[in-house]
Parts: sequence; C-alpha cells; structure tokens
Amino acid sequence: MEATGTDEVEKIKSKFMSAWHNMKYSWVLKTKTYFSRNSPVFLLGKCYHFKTDESGELSTDGSNFDKINAEISGNVEEFRKDFISRIWLTYREEFPQIKGSALTTDCGWGCTLRTGQMLLAQGLMLHFLGRAWVWPEALDIDNSDSESWTAHTVKKLTASFEASLTAEREPKILSNYHKGTLKRNCDDNEMRNEVYHRKIISWFGDSPLAAFGLHQLIEYGKKSGKIAGDWYGPAVVAHILRKAVEEARDPELQGVTVYVAQDCTVYSSDVIDRQCSLMDSGKADTKAVIILVPVRLGGERTNMDYLEFVKGILSLEYCVGIIGGKPKQSYYFAGFQDDSLIYMDPHYCQSFVDVSIKDFPLESFHCPSPKKMSFKKMDPSCTIGFYCRTVQDFEKASEEITKMLKSSSKEKYPLFTFVKGHSRDYDFASSPLHEENDLFSEDEKKRLKRFSTEEFVLL
Repeated sequence: MEATGTDEVEKIKSKFMSAWHNMKYSWVLKTKTYFSRNSPVFLLGKCYHFKTDESGELSTDGSNFDKINAEISGNVEEFRKDFISRIWLTYREEFPQIKGSALTTDCGWGCTLRTGQMLLAQGLMLHFLGRAWVWPEALDIDNSDSESWTAHTVKKLTASFEASLTAEREPKILSNYHKGTLKRNCDDNEMRNEVYHRKIISWFGDSPLAAFGLHQLIEYGKKSGKIAGDWYGPAVVAHILRKAVEEARDPELQGVTVYVAQDCTVYSSDVIDRQCSLMDSGKADTKAVIILVPVRLGGERTNMDYLEFVKGILSLEYCVGIIGGKPKQSYYFAGFQDDSLIYMDPHYCQSFVDVSIKDFPLESFHCPSPKKMSFKKMDPSCTIGFYCRTVQDFEKASEEITKMLKSSSKEKYPLFTFVKGHSRDYDFASSPLHEENDLFSEDEKKRLKRFSTEEFVLL
C-alpha cells in the first residue's frame, strides 16, 4: 500500500509539473522575429534575398507574409518553406515513462538532447532526401498569428494523443488535412520522399523502441554518468549521438556513421576507416559520415572573432547545424542574417505523438516560425556538424573547411583542425567501435567526464 501511495504522489507531481511547464514554455511561439530587407539570409547553405528599394524590416511571423511586397514575397515564401521543412524536436509530455525514473516529460532538462536530435535529423534528411527537398505541406501549416497557432496546435496534439491511445489511424481533427494529402497526385519520387520523411521522424519518436528517441539517448548517456533529469552538454550529446547511430539496427541506417572529433582534431584516416567499414550485412560499401566537432568559441563569453567562421560554416550545404544556445538554454542553430543566428527552439512543451501509428500527424514536428539571436549572446560551448556522403566528399570538405579555418583565425591556433593519419599515430588511445557490455571505452568515459565538468558550460 505504501508503494502504491508513493506512485500516486509521483503521478500527481508529474501532472502538476506538466501543467507548470505548459504555462512556462507556451510563450516560445508568441514572440515575433524580424528580418532585414537589405541583407541576405542563410539557412544551412542556402541563401535567400528579401531586398527591395525600401529599407526596413519584415516579420517572419506567418500572419505578415501576405503583406510583404510582391517583389520579394516569392523568395520569402521559399525561405519559409525551407525553414518549416527542417525537423523540429521539442519538449514533450505524457510519453512512456523513462526507465529508472518516474519522468514522462523532458521539460526543463532535455533541451540539449532535443537540439542534438535536430542536428542528427538534418544529417539524415541530407542522406535520404537531399538538401533540395522541401515538405510539400510546409505552407499548409496554420498561418494565423503565433498565439492562435499555439492554441490550435494544442487542440490538434490533444486529438493526436487521444487517437494514439485508441489506436485510431486518423485523428478526426486532421481528417481534412489527410484528405488533401490523399488527393495530391504524387509521382513515385514524391511518395518515396514522404515515406522517408515519416521514417526519419519516427526514428526520433518518444518511445523506448525509437532508435534516436529520448529514451534510447538517455540509456546511452547513463554510460557516461548521466541520468534522466540531468543537464547534458553539447559535447556529451555528440558522443551519445555517435553511439546511438552505431547501435541502430534498422537496415536503412547501416549506410550512415558518426565521427566525433577528439580534442578539436579530426583525424582523416579515422573518418575514412569509419566510412569504409563493413556493414552488418557484410556488404563492402562506403558509408556516409556525420562529423561532429565539439568546440569552444571563447572563454567565459563567446569571442566575436569567431563570428565570420560560424557564418562561413552555416553557409555550407553539407553543414547540418550547430548544437549551442545561451547558458542553460540549448538551441539548434541553422542559419544567420548579419550578426544574428537563426535557430529552432526546443523549449516548447508539446503532447506526446505516437509515431508508430500509420499517418501520425506531422505538423508538430515542423516549426512555423524562425527565431533570431545575436551571436554575442551565444554560449561559447557548442558542437558543429557536417555531412559527407562519400570519402571524396569528406576530402573536399576537409580542404574547404581548413581554408576557412585559416582565413578566419586571428590566433596562432585555429578553432579545430583536420590532420592526416589516425589518432593512434599521435599517441591517442584508439577507441574500439564496439565493446560488449560497455558502450563507452574508458578513454571515452574520461573525455566525456572532462567535457561535463571542466571547460564546457552545460546548456
């Protein structure tokens, strides 16, 4: 009886915290973002121009798009479609209980895991869909002002959650949306892309079985001393993502690997070895690689000397974004305009969506409006990500980024480096690709502990 009473108390506490978090994080989509008409906007390697003869600013809040001068409205629409097509992963509540805890929400502590998920999702989108892909339904997301969008979304997500409990395939509130989708005369390529779009999102579902879902990431984090409810730094999340991809068993994911730079150094031979390693099927084919580089952009505060380099990185189409943010708040940086970074914010509490159900609603996984933040407000601790499909792509990227590092570095040493050879050639312990009963080697554990406790500020 005592145990039952304790469980009830935990449930009541969880309900109270969910209500509090809903109120606390509901403001995220209510603020408007303004973009200059006279400066180009970059989003993960793509450039958009909103320029007109008149100076001033325009808002990317959905309600204002129809008021923009016709001369630039097409470009704004293309930018908005591109931005909305990126996968948005936020706080969720009422998902299956996390193993070893009473938590059914990550509100207040899971933001860096969410931004890490967004970065990995962009890498997988490049791999399966390509950079040119945009979601056909992107502009169908409610274009009313953000406050009403929030209320509208809550209703839709509530319906989605109720449908997931009853295993209803199509929530009634979204029936018209799905009818419109079914009526679309898709060719084979569009249908293929939509299958992968849904599949990628499903890999990040909030359930224990999802390959890159919160539950799995927390399990891998335990190997580095982290538990559910802890703060996670961007460097620790980089290693967790590597391990999650390494352990994924979906055949579709066998052609992708993740490499994490060691002490701000990318060892080219180690990367190529990962790309050329045999797949589980025994097939000898090169893998695409997502390279993650944990770095620090200054001491206690971000050094403005690194601004041009960060802008250069976000101008590359093979960049998959940056896990960063402000102190105690992690954001997914995906672009910039002038000296401001464009980001997606995970600090918005949404209801659990069961991605195992056919035709689960997609709208809550796509952000309707971008946010901007001055570069000087950025926390110096971050992780930069790149995607390379082939060994040749990696070699080309390493040359291009090296030139960028040298030209932007005012100091004797660049932010990070690419060097030839293996890490073991430089007296670093080589980490095994797989260790039975232990997902992280002793060397990795020491490195992760150092990242968590010393020079990296936790987000």
